[in-house]
Amino acid sequence: MRKDRLYFLTFISISVIFLIIASFGVKYFIKVSANQLIEIQLESSKREANEIAKLIHYQIIDGTDKQKIISNVQDVIENTHNQASFICLFDWSGKEVCHPDITKVGQKVNSDQSLLKSLNEENSSDKLYYLLLKQKKESDTIPGINTESEIVYISPVKDSDLIVAAHINLNKISVQIRKLKTSFYTIFALMGGLIILSSFFAVRIIGSYYEKQLEQKNISLESELLNLSKLNTDLIAYQQKVVENIEEESLESMVESSKESGKKRILTYIRNELVPVPINNISYIYTENTITYIVCFDGKKSTSNDSLDDLLLNLDTSLFFRANRQFIISITAIAKIIKYGNSQLKILIRDSDVEIIISKNKAAEFRQWLNI
Repeated sequence: MRKDRLYFLTFISISVIFLIIASFGVKYFIKVSANQLIEIQLESSKREANEIAKLIHYQIIDGTDKQKIISNVQDVIENTHNQASFICLFDWSGKEVCHPDITKVGQKVNSDQSLLKSLNEENSSDKLYYLLLKQKKESDTIPGINTESEIVYISPVKDSDLIVAAHINLNKISVQIRKLKTSFYTIFALMGGLIILSSFFAVRIIGSYYEKQLEQKNISLESELLNLSKLNTDLIAYQQKVVENIEEESLESMVESSKESGKKRILTYIRNELVPVPINNISYIYTENTITYIVCFDGKKSTSNDSLDDLLLNLDTSLFFRANRQFIISITAIAKIIKYGNSQLKILIRDSDVEIIISKNKAAEFRQWLNI
């Protein structure tokens, strides 16, 4: 149940993160795409207006009658106001001479000066985008305002009082922007669903793999703990056996045993004083800076001129073990055995903060020593 809840929270988290990112990203992409759309439409309208202005200028130079020119232009542009962009023709007085909507011929030109001014500045498409949206919003909310189209560029005809104006159909631009928004939202929705589901399944797969690895690790750890527990049990049994043997044997038998297995005492030094130390009192022996130290159970420390190898020859190997190059330990001095590192063992000494590490290669020999 906890796994299902974790997966559910993961799914929710990924969904929320994607929605937050998408809410900012989709607006940015729509704005950039709309600006590009308007910029393309604007450049097309400018080019068309300039070409018509040049064409009219050439006809005037050729002596074509002005009314004939106006009539020809009217025939060409009639009913084009339903397109995204179109042109019209007006004179210097501001009266429409030619317009795709014949009913507007003879009326005064109505244009937004701020819109025309913005076209001469940098980022004109960006400003035009906001102005067009603002005007469209006003036309939708305030009755009586007609902003179906707006002049975005004018091109005067040389040697005449005529001016060619390029219009943008606000309704068409709004429809194109709405289609653009719909396309982007659809793409983001599909992409978001794919990303969220893919991420969810990826989390489940990775989580399942991690759980299997963790389960295998736990099994291995349990096995190691069982082995370690058995090792400590063998240690306690061996220590009890040693204590019982010492209590049961008489002084004569102990002397005889010491003769067979090694010396009963070791001569050591405390400062300049020669002190014999009973072997049964030795807790552990170690070397440091080429000096051999012998530590007893009562914490007393003395030194010896012999190396660890020489001392081990005089010790009972059933009671003492060479743990590593630095330490020899007594079976009765071991307080606990714990796992350390990769298949290594750590020996804790009774009434001491000393920790002795037995290497991986030496650990097998140590286990065999405890089972003697």
